[in-house]
Amino acid sequence: MTATLLTTHRVEKPWGRHRLWPGFADPAPDGEPVGEVWFQEPGNTAPDLLIKYLFTSEKLSVQVHPDDAQAHARGLPRGKDECWVILDAEPDSTIALGTRQPVDRATLKAAAIDGSIEALLDWKPVKAGDFLYSASGTIHAIGAGITLIEVQQNSETTYRLYDYGRPRELHLEDGVAVSDPVPFVAPPMPGEVAPGRTILVEGPKFVLERWPGGSRDVALPEGMTGWLVPVTGEGVADGVAWRAGQCLAITGSTRIDAAPGSDLLFAYPGERRV
Repeated sequence: MTATLLTTHRVEKPWGRHRLWPGFADPAPDGEPVGEVWFQEPGNTAPDLLIKYLFTSEKLSVQVHPDDAQAHARGLPRGKDECWVILDAEPDSTIALGTRQPVDRATLKAAAIDGSIEALLDWKPVKAGDFLYSASGTIHAIGAGITLIEVQQNSETTYRLYDYGRPRELHLEDGVAVSDPVPFVAPPMPGEVAPGRTILVEGPKFVLERWPGGSRDVALPEGMTGWLVPVTGEGVADGVAWRAGQCLAITGSTRIDAAPGSDLLFAYPGERRV
């Protein structure tokens, strides 16, 4: 059984910010804005899941990700399902998920070229505490003024369909091919399944649980890694101290002690809760 505190990797983005979130050092005022902080394991490991914080000041590109089969056809290890726990959002913040109505791929491509794709998308208002799951094939765009935690399959295969005129590469052919341009339907959210144990999503690619403070024993199957993400609070896992803004990789059977009032996320791969 092990609990390993992961290192952070800061990613500069044109849509990032100079004021981040408690627990993260702000970039220099004259430096590049930081848009993402990734949590990484030592060495060249490529775990099933990747945990990130995102900090937005502008809209992210309109994009889409392939599923596992589409990724495998390109020689890639996996597709990309992802989900977001919203920590903070300005009053008018939105995230686009799916299209307002079903559209054909020819219409989608033309709209991406002329910019009218923004009007095709379903821009949903978001606020602190919201949870959204974006399956592969879902056309999406994270809006401005949002701080969130992202749990995703560990893949950086992103096809940009539209980027508001920014000088970055688009991937129209690949993106349109893997898109499912239909209205978004949220997957079932199991909710509280036991005192102090809420399931935000259960499969198909990973499970995400939310826990309050307190003590609990976690037993993962052999070979499985789980990721403990403290949103607020602090505690200890098998003698390793942690606090909000960090992330731990956990294997085997582990005792987790969290201060009262803590808010914890726990993610692991698979279709069913352990």
